[in-house]
Amino acid sequence: MSRTASGLTKAETLLLDILRRDARRSVAEIARELGLARATVQERIRRLEEGGVIEGYTVRLNPAHSRSRVTAHTLVRIDARKADGLYAKLKKMPSVSGIYAISGEFDVLVVLQAETTADLDEALDILGRYDGVERTQTSIVLSVKYEH
Repeated sequence: MSRTASGLTKAETLLLDILRRDARRSVAEIARELGLARATVQERIRRLEEGGVIEGYTVRLNPAHSRSRVTAHTLVRIDARKADGLYAKLKKMPSVSGIYAISGEFDVLVVLQAETTADLDEALDILGRYDGVERTQTSIVLSVKYEH
């Protein structure tokens, strides 16, 4: 069985490509597209899940919906000793759509999305009170000029 540079077989790579496009497709449909038995596809999906290649399934929102929400980029300086606990709290915030470690004066970029500016203000207040947050600086996105 030939493996790609990522350690996956070509069939596993094709299977992942199909699931990335539409994870709601039935195993039978995927099996037909790949020319494999249904049981084979089920087993490969199970192995990819158990092996940690597939961590879960999610909803991909239409970009127009995302752009209708208020988006903010918040730079955060953190106390490094409290970083792990802070990241765990941030991941649980419904308004947090991304957390990025960055270089420079700040340590982390947190992307927030909310339905209204009042909701965003509340999220920023919560974030600012978390233990380990030393300083924040927030910019609200006014418009999207390009997004990929």
